[in-house]
Amino acid sequence: MSTAPSTTDEAPLPAAPAPGPRGPWAPLRPLVLRLHFYAGLLVAPFLLVAALTGFLYAGAFQAEKLVYAQEMTVPVGDALLPVSEQVAAARKAHPEGTVTAVRPSPRDDASTRVLLSGVEGVGATHSLAVFVDPYTGEVRGALEQYGSTGALPLRTWIDEFHRDLRLGENGRLYSELAASWLWVIAGGGVALWFSRRRALRKVRGTGGRRRTLGLHGTVGVWAAAGFFFLSATGLTWSQYAGAHIDELRTSLGQSTPAVSSAAGGGEHAGHDAAGGDGGDGEHGVGLDRILAAARAEGLGDPVEIVPPADAGSAYVVRQVQRSWPTKQDAVAVDPATGEVTDVVRFDDFPVLAKLTRWGIDLHTGVLFGLVNQIALMGLALALILLIVWGYRMWWQRGRGSAFGRPIPRGAWAQVPPYVMVPLMAVIAVLGYFLPLLGIPLAVFLAVDVVLGELAHRRGRRASA
Repeated sequence: MSTAPSTTDEAPLPAAPAPGPRGPWAPLRPLVLRLHFYAGLLVAPFLLVAALTGFLYAGAFQAEKLVYAQEMTVPVGDALLPVSEQVAAARKAHPEGTVTAVRPSPRDDASTRVLLSGVEGVGATHSLAVFVDPYTGEVRGALEQYGSTGALPLRTWIDEFHRDLRLGENGRLYSELAASWLWVIAGGGVALWFSRRRALRKVRGTGGRRRTLGLHGTVGVWAAAGFFFLSATGLTWSQYAGAHIDELRTSLGQSTPAVSSAAGGGEHAGHDAAGGDGGDGEHGVGLDRILAAARAEGLGDPVEIVPPADAGSAYVVRQVQRSWPTKQDAVAVDPATGEVTDVVRFDDFPVLAKLTRWGIDLHTGVLFGLVNQIALMGLALALILLIVWGYRMWWQRGRGSAFGRPIPRGAWAQVPPYVMVPLMAVIAVLGYFLPLLGIPLAVFLAVDVVLGELAHRRGRRASA
């Protein structure tokens, strides 16, 4: 449902029964057909890049375990060293920068990660992850890490290409454009598919363009729900639409709560500490007592310990498990006394905050692990095939040596006012919240009107 749609040049069929009364869909179908064709044609290159990189990203989780097995896994030992000793071992090997977080070993065979910021050659939004054997204190390596899921260089590179083509903030426009239009193209394709007579939907026993259309439509209909989901969740952390979604959630009191990092406690509206003044992450009572206090509050593995940002801040210990069941509880611990000063439970998150968390994690392939990743790879592959079939149908509309003619104009004129007026109101609202849907659509309509007017005037002069 992502590129060129069906057209009207199929082989003749047996005469159909006389049509009944025309409903609202009859005048809308040519409009949806034209929009589906041009939107698919113009947005398909962006969707193709998103699908290819999304396919690679979903597979990167398992590839990461193989490529970085030396750093990520350790032989199981008898007893774990105190976290403070593991951090000290990491700092001995890498004294540069500042400790911004510590992720103690979450499994018997997993290493501990000590995250450093301010390291030369490491980007400002990235950290240097030092991997420590929790049983022996041996430093098994150091790699650049990005994001809350702990992406290492391979997955980070694919993630950044998928998100912004590695072009920074301006590059994010490509992925937001793709996400903004994917649901429109998919929805239009589904509507067109179900509006066709059953005989035109068949794949078996057909050939040429009819067969390509059947494959395109059948796969698109089956994958449409997944495309709607990817589009909606992708928009939640996009540049412009994401900001509107955040504003809406805030206005509804559905923002994600965060534990207060003030050492003296406070309401949940505070913010997490980002780092500490001490380069080794040790403040007050030390990392081991801080972790013990968090454990006493029920925070099981995996957790991340964030040192205080300044003298007036507390340690923040938060669960970082995004697979099912989600563990996102967090506590603040006073570094002077080792007492818990604030607690936030995932069970207490507002409904939209939970849905956003689960939606993002499902979109990125972490919520259900390998099954989730395989499903995402399947959706990405379906989208790639749909794009290829869409362009193939356009080629097949020609004479086998050139792309075919576009869908003719005039669709807007066929829509009655009682349908057009509410339709334009809906488009205006969507265009405000999804600017990379609204702006390109407005440009397309303006160009279409101008070209139509020019063609009309040329026709009048020719007939004069």
